[in-house]
This record gives sequence, C-alpha cells and structure tokens, in this order.
Amino acid sequence: MELMEYEKKHTEAVKGSLAECTVLLKKDGKFPLEAAGKIAAFGSGVRLTVKGGTGSGEVNSHYSVNIEEGLEQAGFEITTKAWLDAYDAKRAEAKTDFIKRMKAEAKANHQNVMVYAMGKSMPEPNYQIPLEGQGDVAIYVLSRISGEGNDRPVEEGEIKLSATEKRDILALNEKYDKFMLVLNVGGVVDLSDVTEVKNILVLSQLGVDTGTALVDILLGRQNPSGKLATTWAAWDQYAPMDDFEDINDTRYQEGIYVGYRYFDSFHKKALFPFGYGLSYTEFAHKLSGVSADGEKITVRAQVTNTGQRAGKQVVQVYVSAPSVKLDKAYQDLCGFAKTKELASGESQEVAITFALSDFASYDEASASYILEAGNYIVRMGVSSQDTAPVALLRLQEDVTTLVAKNVLGDPGFTDLRAEAGQTENIPADICVITLSADDFTTEQVDYQPKYEILPEVEALSIDEAALMNIGGHDPNKGGLASIIGSAGSQVCGAAGETTTHVKDFPSLVMADGPAGLRLAREYYRDEKGLHAVGQAGIPESFMDYMPKPMLFFSKLIMGGNKGPKAGTEVKTQYCTAIPIGTAIAQSFNTDLAEKYGDIVGYEMEMFGVHLWLAPALNIHRSIRCGRNFEYYSEDPLVSGLMAAGITNGVQKHPGCGTTIKHYAANNKELNRYANNSHVSERAMREIYTKGFGICVKKSQPHAVMTSYNLLNGVHTAENRGLIEDILRCEYGYEGIVMTDWVVPMTADKRSANRNSLARFVAAAGGDLFMPGGKSDYEDLKKGIQEGDVSEEQVRINATRVLKMARKLVEK
Repeated sequence: MELMEYEKKHTEAVKGSLAECTVLLKKDGKFPLEAAGKIAAFGSGVRLTVKGGTGSGEVNSHYSVNIEEGLEQAGFEITTKAWLDAYDAKRAEAKTDFIKRMKAEAKANHQNVMVYAMGKSMPEPNYQIPLEGQGDVAIYVLSRISGEGNDRPVEEGEIKLSATEKRDILALNEKYDKFMLVLNVGGVVDLSDVTEVKNILVLSQLGVDTGTALVDILLGRQNPSGKLATTWAAWDQYAPMDDFEDINDTRYQEGIYVGYRYFDSFHKKALFPFGYGLSYTEFAHKLSGVSADGEKITVRAQVTNTGQRAGKQVVQVYVSAPSVKLDKAYQDLCGFAKTKELASGESQEVAITFALSDFASYDEASASYILEAGNYIVRMGVSSQDTAPVALLRLQEDVTTLVAKNVLGDPGFTDLRAEAGQTENIPADICVITLSADDFTTEQVDYQPKYEILPEVEALSIDEAALMNIGGHDPNKGGLASIIGSAGSQVCGAAGETTTHVKDFPSLVMADGPAGLRLAREYYRDEKGLHAVGQAGIPESFMDYMPKPMLFFSKLIMGGNKGPKAGTEVKTQYCTAIPIGTAIAQSFNTDLAEKYGDIVGYEMEMFGVHLWLAPALNIHRSIRCGRNFEYYSEDPLVSGLMAAGITNGVQKHPGCGTTIKHYAANNKELNRYANNSHVSERAMREIYTKGFGICVKKSQPHAVMTSYNLLNGVHTAENRGLIEDILRCEYGYEGIVMTDWVVPMTADKRSANRNSLARFVAAAGGDLFMPGGKSDYEDLKKGIQEGDVSEEQVRINATRVLKMARKLVEK
C-alpha cells in the first residue's frame, strides 16, 4: 500500500497526537512496558478494532490499523492466536443470528429492515473459550460501536458488560502481573463490576491508527493526557429519564442538571468524574493568583511534573453561583488550560480567563440573562470532583447581562430543582474580589434586523429565487430521480449540493463527516458523469441489510454503473479519519482540535468540497444516545470550544467551511425525525444551544444544520425563534442555515399532516432545504402562492446562499 504525500503528512500528524485523546482511568505503575515481547491479547477489539461510529461517521480511508496489526508491527508476539480465531468463529455465528433477528423484527413491525436496523449494534455475545496465553503481559480490548438511527440499549454486552466480559476481565486481572483493560469505545460503558482492575485505559476510537496509538501508549512512546468529557458512572446513578424510549415525546425534566451538574448538585457518586484522567507521571498544581479586569477573571496556576516521565496536565476552573431566585448547579466549568509537555521536574504557569457574564442564568420570568447578587465561588482543580475554592467574587447587586425574549415554547412541566448549596467553609485568606453593576454591560438585541437582498437576486424570477432555497436537484424530474444530482454530480460521493439551475450562479458542494470527509474512495468519469467504484460510497453498516435490487439502485443514485471501461482512468479520494468527536474533546486541547480541522480543510480544498457537514456538538444528555461518539461532551463550554477549534482549522483554507449541527436538542436517535423534545427555555439556552453560540462567536462557521426533531411541538427546521431570534440576532450568526437530509420523507404527521416542510423552513429563515427534490421545490412555490412564505424571505434566503457560494467557490 503506497500512501500519497498528503496522506503520509496527515497520518503522521494525527499519529503523534492521539494519546492526548485517550484517558487513563486507573494505574498501578506496571505500565508502560520497557520493550515489546510476548503479549496475551483478548477481546473483540483486538482484531475488530473500531476506528469510528457508523452512518455519517464512516470515513472511506485508505487503510486502518487494528490492534493486532499494531502490536505485531511493533514487534510483539501475540500468544493468543487460538483464542482470537475461536472468538472470530463465535462472533460470526452471533452476527448471522443477529442479522436474521433484525430482519424478522423489521418484518413483524412492518418496517424496512434498513431503516429498522440502522445504527443497531450487535451486543457482545457470551461464549466459553479458555484464556490461554503466554507471557506476563495481557490486555483485554473491549469494543463497542454505535451510530445514527438507533440508541444504545441498557443491556449486557452494550452499556453493561456481558457476563463473559466480566468473567474474563476479572480472571485476567488476577492471572497476569501486568494487565490492562483497554476500552475501544465511543461512549460510556458501566464499569461498576470491574473496578478492581488495576489498569484501565479509555483508548476511544481514534481513526485509522487506533491500533498504532495503543502500542505507542503501551510502550511509553506517548503518554495519555486526556480527561473525561463525560461522567462515567454506574448506570443507575445517572439522572432518571423515564421517557427516553418514548417514540413520540421526550421530556427534559432534569432541566439544567445534565452530567456533572447533576452528580455534583444531587450528591451522586461517579466511578470516574467529568474532567478526570491520570498520566504515567504525576503532577502538582498550586494557585499563583486571581485577578480581575472588570468582570473578566483570570486564574493563574503553577503546574509541576513531580513524576519521572514527560507528560501534560489540564487545570480546570469552575464557578459556584448563589441560588436566590433561580436554582443553580453546584458548579459550572468556566475554563481550562492544558500545559505543554513537561519534562520530569519542569513547571509551567497556566492562565485561565473567563467573563462572569458568560455564565449568567436565564430567567424566563423576565426573559433575560441575569447574575444574582451574592458570592460566586471560583474553584480550581483537575476534575469536577476534585476542586477547591481559590477566590470569592462578591457581586453587590443583581445584574442583567442580556435582555432577550422567550421564543422556544412551553415544555409543559417545571424543571427539576436542586436545593440551595454553598454550605462549605471558605478559607479565611481566600482572595475576595468585589464586583458591581458598573463592571458589566447590558446587551440589547435587535430582533428585527434588515437583511440584504442582492440586486442580482432581486432580478431573478420568484421561481428562480425559490430554486436557490432548495438543494441541488433536477426540476424536470420527479421522485428520487430529481435528487440524483445531490449525490455528487461534482464530487463523487459528496452528500449534497446547492442548485446548478440558476444561470451564472455558483454551486456549493457538501460532504459528510464528522470524523473526516466521507467521499467515494475511487471513481471515474465518462460521458454520463461521475461514477463510484465498488460500494459507491454506501456506508459499510448498510451492506448486511441491503437487498440486491436496492443495492443496484443505490449505486445508480450514488453515481455508479457497471464499472469503468478498459483504459478509463480511475481516480482516488482517500480521506484521513481523525478521532471521533468525544475523543477530540477528551484532549481538552483546542489547538489540537484546530490541527485536526486543518487536516480536513486541506483535503476539502484538494477534492473540491466547500462545506463539511460537521462538526456535531449536541450535548451528551444520556449515555444511551447512539450518536454520542460524534458529539463532544456533556458540557456546552467544552462542546463549543472544540467545535470552534475544528472550524477555525477548516476555515483557514480558502473556499472551505464547516456546518455545525444538529441545532438543537437532538439527543437521542429513536424516531429522531418526529420525536418531540420538550425542553424549558432556560435549559435550552444554558445547556443545549449554548455551545452553538460559543462556536458562532469564536469562529463564525459558514453553515449551521438544524436537527430532525421537534422542539416543544415545532420542528427545529421551521422554528423561527431558534433560527432567527437566537442564532442570528442573539449569537450574531452570519452564515447559511440548512436542514438535515431527507426531512420531507419523515415529516411529523402529528403537527401538520403535510408531505413537505420546504415552505415552512424558508419562512423560518432556513436558507436551504436539503438534499432537495422536485416535490420540495413545488411545495415552496405553492407556499409562496398561498402566503405561507413571503417572496421577500425567499429572496433573503437566496441572497445568503449566493453570498456564501461566491465566498467559497469564487475564493
């Protein structure tokens, strides 16, 4: 296998940083190893190493190194080949049975098997295979995979460990002097039954070199320096969400108490808390000082490597706000800093600065963000359960930081409330900073901005302007045939395009993500256009369930045919698979996020892609969500900063932009197209949209994608309050807003009994209905005639699309 120069450059850049995305949960000093030798390797992930999730998370890379290959390439002798062979046979048998079960269940439920099985993962099977292997070193690689379309069940072999996994892990921990449990997972698994294991590593899913990354860590070539971006706990300790599996309605009754906010405020014990992570070395940190510049607070800390190996540490700062009129979480993360790699004995001072107004609470009664008078405790530490007070901010009066308006609807319930806290003793010598209203400004939002309509858009017929609001399609054809152009007429395997049917106006090309570009690996061009070779870019997770006639038709849609004629040039589009979103967040390194974005941007520029349909930054509300691997964290600050880092990396490349998604409250996959998320205005603003606002203000992504679900009875794609009032007016967003794909096929019949949402999306300020078909175009034109959407709004939307296309295409 010969890699091209850009592949070599990108894979080397990724490989050198992967340990930053891994989290060492437990250690006993037996690792790292001094040298490669005999190793007993067990578990599903040794050969079936997961590089990323399924669905849109699948990246068509040139190669992938599993853990078995990584060990052998590094000189290890694997002494458990017989076990791995026996496991493969058991796994294949279980998979055959699982596929049969999925087909039977789909038939019994009168559903298409591909839709029914999408994102469903086979639970780890139980088996009896002797744990025979030589050497004094052993690893057990536990793998899990999930994807869009379905959520993770709370059952053995999925969120919980299987009986076999528990038995074998504990037996290996007893048998081997040097044993490590390796978690090749995209989300949380309940480790409560194996906490006695001496060494545990969250390897995560790191792209094409996941196997190489583990070897580098085992041998000490790289030192794990990640921190958990989501709380890991026993399943029964998480906030109760009794209707998570309700197909129609999901009530976010926990309000703002998500993740560590719930654990800290309700005194729940996590196995491994948010922000937690060990290292092969040891660190000490101490406060250097706290200062204020108006409402901007800076915390400085001196970090020293007190161990024997080089490594990096993350210092975290939280704020505990007073509970007066509004209840507050025990603490909120308000900043973090990661050191450079410190040699043994080396020190570094880090500074963490935050504006207190960024952590104001939303008061629905006054429709404003407020800071209530009282004591704000600034806390510093290295995890949410390891913080100590370092300063006291004394706010003398209530402060309104932003006057807004309630625009998101009524969830139909009152949020969970925590009892007022802050009963701890504050050190007598703590730094006290007094703040007054004069240190803050009150922002006034203009909710009626004047949007531009370009003269050339004004000159279009209204039918042509409407074309600009619908994704690339053939207006002369109907049905699926009309959206063939959206499957990559300009770049093979691309997910979509804007229209090419308005003369002299450029078209935008979009490719899926979020762990790298997803394009057809190989393609060719003939007189009929572009054609993919092989599976035509169809996700591998679909292949087990796709009937042959559907596979043939899908290949036609994706640009495939009988294959290239003799002598036809076949070109390649090998893309680099970067770590999954959760792994990137675990690095707590925004510079590294930007570096990964830079890699994606380079490949976008090279292959002619203008918009990457990523990053995704929905909150890890529940560990059951099937797409959590794509998302960053349970915390909106981490999510927003990581998405901004990725965006800055991509958008430093001319003609390239990100599409942050899924806006908003898309926190489960069950009936994702029509499930109604009931969420309070406060929880939406403080938890679920906040990360989007952070990303917008720090990086101005070129596009935003709405989610499939409803929010308090209204589809997010047609929610003007969400799109116009909050995103554009409050956050200052300047780019285009698009729908997620294939909304009209899945529109919620409970709310309007309609076949398409195109007219309502346009009326809400949604610029692009994707991927777009003739029926959507006709629906929008009919909506104009019937007064559901104004001609002015259609031209405003078309102007935004044209301006972005010119910015990216005519760079």
